[in-house]
Amino acid sequence: MIGILYALVPMVAWGSLGFISNKIGGNANQQTFGVTLGAVLFATTVYLVVRPDLTWSTWLFGIIGGILWAVGQNGQFKSMQYMGVSVANPLSSGSQLVVGSLIGVLAFQEWTKPIQYSLGMIAMIFLLVGFYFSSKQDPDKEVLDNSQPRDFKKGFQALTTSTLGYVSYTVFFNNIVNLDPISAILPMSFGMVFGAVMFMKFQVNFEPVVLKNALVGILWSFGNIFMLFAAKEAGLAIAFSFSQLGAVIAIIGGILVLGEKKTKKEMKWVLIGISCFIIGAVLLGVVKSY
Repeated sequence: MIGILYALVPMVAWGSLGFISNKIGGNANQQTFGVTLGAVLFATTVYLVVRPDLTWSTWLFGIIGGILWAVGQNGQFKSMQYMGVSVANPLSSGSQLVVGSLIGVLAFQEWTKPIQYSLGMIAMIFLLVGFYFSSKQDPDKEVLDNSQPRDFKKGFQALTTSTLGYVSYTVFFNNIVNLDPISAILPMSFGMVFGAVMFMKFQVNFEPVVLKNALVGILWSFGNIFMLFAAKEAGLAIAFSFSQLGAVIAIIGGILVLGEKKTKKEMKWVLIGISCFIIGAVLLGVVKSY
């Protein structure tokens, strides 16, 4: 039970990240850079308190993982600005679950039992249905809400890059290298900053909007720490699946905080999408716990 409670922290923290950062403002590069500055501050504090051993391999792999994370987060911020937080975030979470699970099955044989394949395929179907309904647009909405132009083509392109970055980051840390999470936090944060600076073409500017987004980075870091606690208590499968349910928080925040308007039809579709995501994510957690 305590593991589930720990997993609720990253669910809320990571689910809130998108709409809080978009409420603060800035473009995707400024948002990514700001978040990474907050992550470095948090990681440095953890290092000074815990004093974990840092080997050359921890630095190397941690920095690589941080760069992959920056690719994923930058793409997610871009997709949010093109599609809206309430649409992009659940699509991002769902795509990570689907693609990450498929890679785990095909490349690392994570599913070995018939029950895992059966439940896993059902989970995938629920997630794909969630994809459909979360992004479904009312054809009459343009008349009702012409003040919020969306570019879904660019949004899906950014989402593809985001998914590749996030899934690569997850697979890299969970399936390829074996690092102590606490030791990897500081090197990873340096890699995150380097990745963010690359997107800015090394033209660093500590603007107020960047510094404000650093607060979002601290929020993300709290979620990351509690993700480690949740994985230790309940297992990585349960912890990761629950964390991805932050998409529900993002949808609610996008609508209530950012004022992303939905027609009555779209609200019904969103509720269907949320329900499917929850069922799919929970089923994947069950599959990986076998």
